[in-house]
Amino acid sequence: MIAILSAGIAPIVALMSFIYLKDRITEPIPLIIRMFILGALLVFPIMFIQYAFTAEGLTSNRIIESFFQIAFFEEFFKWFIFMFAIYHHSEFDDHYDGIVYAGSISMGFASVENVLYLLTNGIEYAFLRAFFPVSSHALFGIIMGYYFGKAKMNQQRQKLNLGLAFLIPFTLHGIYNYILTSLVSTWMYFLIPFMVVLWIIALHRMKIANNTSVQMKHHNKEKYLL
Repeated sequence: MIAILSAGIAPIVALMSFIYLKDRITEPIPLIIRMFILGALLVFPIMFIQYAFTAEGLTSNRIIESFFQIAFFEEFFKWFIFMFAIYHHSEFDDHYDGIVYAGSISMGFASVENVLYLLTNGIEYAFLRAFFPVSSHALFGIIMGYYFGKAKMNQQRQKLNLGLAFLIPFTLHGIYNYILTSLVSTWMYFLIPFMVVLWIIALHRMKIANNTSVQMKHHNKEKYLL
């Protein structure tokens, strides 16, 4: 049990540390933990909804299963929690903050999902889970947070960026699921390049958000001095 918990949580801690330490203007740890817990609690209602769809036989089509049953519900609830719990919070005041908080929600969700999977299927899957499902949740969270940050900082295109904060992670998540469920024997050949592209996109978004945050901090400091 301890070994499974350690194997399930270790990649979460590593990815959360990576996201947090990239932040040049750090956020309060208690608020990050709160977002993490909210993300973790999302697992149970989503699992119930997905089980209900499966039990009723409503998702026999691979595309519907990948995009609607899994990607839609998971990304929508993460998006909703972000809007409800943090978007209007006073601590969410620069671009990179969106990545920190959305990443926390995603990693909270991934932590419970990963531990439950390992408890059911065995610790031997821990390595693959760390590289694929856990990492993908982190990357979807980073991309979601990037657009939340853009929405918060750019009021003129707020609605567009709020929509993209859901639409882009949802689409990427759906593609990820479809590769896994449809390409049973060759999924590795498609998923590895897909994950590489996801990492490139996410790292680029992190760099842009961080640079924007630093520029805004310097601009506000200059205005104060004037």
